[in-house]
Amino acid sequence: MTLQSVWAKLPRLLAADQGDSVVPPSGHTAWLTSFTAGAMTFLTVFALALSLASGRLAERWAGALERTATVRLSAPEDQIELQLKAVLDLLATTPGIASARALTDEEQRALLEPWFGPDLPVDALPLPRLIEVVEDGNGYDGVGLRQRLAAEAPGAVLDDHTRWREPMAQAATRLRLLGLLSIGLIGATMAAMITLAANASLAANAQVIKVLRLVGARDAYIARAFVRRFTLRAAMGAALGAVAGLLGVFLLPATNEAGGFLTGLGFQGVGWLWPFVLPPLAALVAFLATRAAAFRKLRELT
Repeated sequence: MTLQSVWAKLPRLLAADQGDSVVPPSGHTAWLTSFTAGAMTFLTVFALALSLASGRLAERWAGALERTATVRLSAPEDQIELQLKAVLDLLATTPGIASARALTDEEQRALLEPWFGPDLPVDALPLPRLIEVVEDGNGYDGVGLRQRLAAEAPGAVLDDHTRWREPMAQAATRLRLLGLLSIGLIGATMAAMITLAANASLAANAQVIKVLRLVGARDAYIARAFVRRFTLRAAMGAALGAVAGLLGVFLLPATNEAGGFLTGLGFQGVGWLWPFVLPPLAALVAFLATRAAAFRKLRELT
């Protein structure tokens, strides 16, 4: 675009009510801004959904282990049933324990099947008997219970799942941090891409900027025109990306189709509102990135 053509169009451009009308169409930088904002928002929706779902899954596992314990009973074959009954009677009279039951051979076989296959001869192996213990809201005295078990059945070992609960809690915290880190990196990438697009647009319109300065336009006015354009395009692209991300999360396999690992994958309850916060955030990122790039580029063109 030449100085003569810009000068001829300048009165019509300045007469427009919206300041961004003084800026000619940005070409490929326009769709690049919208595409970048949409793609980054789409990825953010999935990162947020996976982070929240993984955190809920770890918390659910930790919560399930928190109220349960296991007693592992090893004894000679001719004494196993007597000691099993004695341990069950002891657990039934222990304060803080809501219920206790011995796992059947079928249940123990199901626990071992992932490692040894479905044809494991449980009856022929000297496996310990497992007792599932569920505590009530008050909890029980673990130290005292271990002492009573040692006196009643020396081969009984109480496992309160402490070594499993702590890693689960740590996993939930780390998954949330990873989710936040991913969202931060996505936001930084979007800001970098929009900054590059704004710099390209400003460089392509260097002649327009010179003419605007000749007729008295201030840098703040010129920058505002570019900032408004890129902010609106980023907001529109982010809105489309958020809708696409929500649709993708909604179409994920249901729990009964995907299996236990994918239980709760996606958003739940008010969590479905989180993606609607992303377009305003994307617009804010675009505003800050474009504003900084615009004033920096305008200083270079001085």
